[in-house]
Amino acid sequence: MFEKLNEIKVFRDPIHSYVKVEYKIIWDCINAREFQRLRRVRQLGGAFIVYHTAEHSRFSHSLGVYEIVRQLVSENREIHNALSEYDRLTVMLAGLLHDLGHGPYSHSFEAVTGISHEQITGRIILEDSEIHRILANGSPSLAKDVASVIDKTHPNQILSQLVSGQLDADRMDYLLRDAYFTGTTYGEFDMARILRTLQIREGKLTVKESGIHSVEDYIMARYHMYWQVYYHPVARSYEAILHAMFRRYRELLELGHESIFAPMDPFMKNEEVSLEAHYQLDESCCNYGMGLFTQCGDPILRDLADRLVNRHLFGYQDVESEEDVMLMQKKVEEAGLDPRYYLLEDTASQQPYVPYHKDKENFVYVLCSDGAVRELSKCSVIVSALLNAEDKKDYKMYFPKELD
Repeated sequence: MFEKLNEIKVFRDPIHSYVKVEYKIIWDCINAREFQRLRRVRQLGGAFIVYHTAEHSRFSHSLGVYEIVRQLVSENREIHNALSEYDRLTVMLAGLLHDLGHGPYSHSFEAVTGISHEQITGRIILEDSEIHRILANGSPSLAKDVASVIDKTHPNQILSQLVSGQLDADRMDYLLRDAYFTGTTYGEFDMARILRTLQIREGKLTVKESGIHSVEDYIMARYHMYWQVYYHPVARSYEAILHAMFRRYRELLELGHESIFAPMDPFMKNEEVSLEAHYQLDESCCNYGMGLFTQCGDPILRDLADRLVNRHLFGYQDVESEEDVMLMQKKVEEAGLDPRYYLLEDTASQQPYVPYHKDKENFVYVLCSDGAVRELSKCSVIVSALLNAEDKKDYKMYFPKELD
């Protein structure tokens, strides 16, 4: 039996109204330094440069994921009864802690460092950290079990599916939260109905047939949010320049130039980064470093940083053929600019629902009225059409607007 708080703690939340905390170990994790760091990491990468109110943090998203999992294991009777208290607590902690390893600027920073946030998350949970000590104090096996839910190696795959699958707490929260804070409606769907209709059958997380329409809305919400928000071409321009700026700084260090911003240096080297270095590098820290770059002696690094700080972003053009890229490269070179940093290519693609045959936790299963369990595309005309449609891709090149 895990210790409970004397009274339920609550966080007011615009998506879930209240985030409720009953267990002391969850409250302690929320107050740990590694989790509090998520207040200083924005959720949406470059999208804030387009949607000016999208300033919400990984902290609020992580609380939201926890709350959805909490509702599922506490208020959905079938899921509650299928899990022990230990498993319920394990999956709630996995929902809460799943994004601990995120660096600044969402996934953009990962592309430069080659260090995935999942890797750092696992290390924070399993290695010497405040979070690890809290989990170990609760139960000797708890840290390992929480990490295994997040990396999908836990023997009870239902736990992983609740946090991260096709129909999961992570996606549900970020779609609703990102839509709210971007001021858009693309990501809206009836989450409450989905949560009510989730069941467990044949060892799988399934949705009742009566909930199919809500799931279809959820899948379409994902599709529209990707193309209207996450893949917005101006947001991608910001992220492309950010990527180029970090690449330039790495190149300068490799060429023997003096360090300009020491907290960033460990991430520019091909070696393991300490958890303390990761803890120190949040977006406030990086933004200060970017300000230093705007005053440095290297003209490329200085210009790229200035473009980010003052929103002088690159223009963009669809790429129909490699000839388009070659013509723009010639313009860039004629302007005296290095195409490695002033001609940036980016391809975006997204499939709203793909039932990977080798990864069956990524199916959405439907509990049909005849008692059979079937994969979603066999029950939904809309989802079947999405599966058979041609994948949407968007190939763009980014360059200084004056060259257009």
